[in-house]
Amino acid sequence: MKLSRRHFLQQTALASLSTSISLTTGLAQAESTSGMRLILLGTAGGPTPKKNRAAPAQMIMTNDEAYLIDCGNGVAQQVVKAGIKLSAIRHVFLTHHHSDHNADYGNLMLLAWAADLNHRIDTYGPPPIKRMTQQFLALNDYDIQTRIHDEGRRPLKQLIHSHELRHDGVVMQNERMKVSAARVVHPPVTPAFAYRFDHQDKSIVISGDTTYSDNLVRLAHGADVLVHEIMHTASLDQLLATEPNATRLKEHLLASHSTAEQVGRVATRAKVKKLVLSHFVPGGYPYLDDKLWLDAVRPYFDGEIIVGSDLMEIQI
Repeated sequence: MKLSRRHFLQQTALASLSTSISLTTGLAQAESTSGMRLILLGTAGGPTPKKNRAAPAQMIMTNDEAYLIDCGNGVAQQVVKAGIKLSAIRHVFLTHHHSDHNADYGNLMLLAWAADLNHRIDTYGPPPIKRMTQQFLALNDYDIQTRIHDEGRRPLKQLIHSHELRHDGVVMQNERMKVSAARVVHPPVTPAFAYRFDHQDKSIVISGDTTYSDNLVRLAHGADVLVHEIMHTASLDQLLATEPNATRLKEHLLASHSTAEQVGRVATRAKVKKLVLSHFVPGGYPYLDDKLWLDAVRPYFDGEIIVGSDLMEIQI
């Protein structure tokens, strides 16, 4: 059957329109499903290395851009184990200055730079993060200068831009992400911060180290995911039996970390959709089955609870 010129043009126009709609729909679907990937790089609490859990760190991915929260020992290796290139890191946030959260702050950027990092990294945290950055660069100046001259790398100090945080509020915002900080309760370290990441109407909150905090409840209100530290109080004595300064350490833990009841109360009052447990104390010894952590929180929060593990990924 021979098509008329008018019919041919009509069919061509319809085909073009269909293709355009299909492409637009596909792009919209890709954008709407890209969301955020939360990767728990390390879920132990405390500075000493553990056999079963890495030191505290989380990473949030939007497309191919990484936001890293805390830099416990071995964080660069955990990023690589997660299948993420170190050069994906653009922003680093420290919740506070305890060594289990900042021990590899400088090492992360030095190792990324020794691999393929060649762009600006912005780092955020309480004072003295600027002085820490300068001192780390000075400590490693011999290696840095050697690689600049021998391998033709850009000076590392030109790539790191540190921002000191003292107050609550929005600390970073670009076309993809808004990051807000709120001071939490972690004596004697002050300020200590929790962070909220908002992207495409989705939100992830990282508690940092804290006992019960109304400030955290406000920050986390309505969040899709709250990653919260947790302490199993019934197991503390067995843990502390291995510590020479057990009495003072127990006082610190009870004053500055969250019990299962406190975690559940925060999640309930904030009306979060999903609660992810991490920064476990005890984090290695004694070993506690996931069910014990879950059962400890369940009476206080009836939403979805996930017991975190190293390299676990959560898509929202």
